[in-house]
Amino acid sequence: MSFFKRIVSKLTNQPEDDEKQSLEKLGDSLKNADLDYKFAQLFTHSGGFFNYCADEAEALQTLNQIIKIEGVNSLFCCDKDLQGFLNVLKVDHNPELQSYNDAAFITCEYLIAYDGRIMLSHNNILHYHSSRLPGKIIIMANVSQIVNNLNDAMGKIKRTGNIKNLTSISGGHSKLDAAANNNTKLFLLLLED
Repeated sequence: MSFFKRIVSKLTNQPEDDEKQSLEKLGDSLKNADLDYKFAQLFTHSGGFFNYCADEAEALQTLNQIIKIEGVNSLFCCDKDLQGFLNVLKVDHNPELQSYNDAAFITCEYLIAYDGRIMLSHNNILHYHSSRLPGKIIIMANVSQIVNNLNDAMGKIKRTGNIKNLTSISGGHSKLDAAANNNTKLFLLLLED
């Protein structure tokens, strides 16, 4: 960042681009790394909480810990398979988003290794805009959902069809909704296939 831009950003109280540059530098340094490692590094660097789970039992245990530590009482969860996890844990959940839901437990379409972002669609969050989701989001995904970049994800989406309302979120916020929801805590449970 130029000297002039730094002075202007200090005077106008605008954040500097250091975090973005730092993320880009980390991404460049990991360009030859395995996709899962690269994704995990960039996702956590952007503020997300990454949890690798070898199997569903470990995922259930990790989910239970997150729910207890974060003080979650009611979750939005529209996925039937994920609701099974919540039933085992005896956690209150709703298939429709309610104002009193203090967390969401959802799936995703793809994990983008290029920048550590998570791609969501109407399949994951129904008709709700990502800015309406609760402040805590727990996502369960499989290693096979990791793709190199957005182009790879879009190519796969075109082949499968019937996916609409795409958005992406990263560790602490959604790029599209940054002004509306900056304080989101994003947890990822990554399962081996």
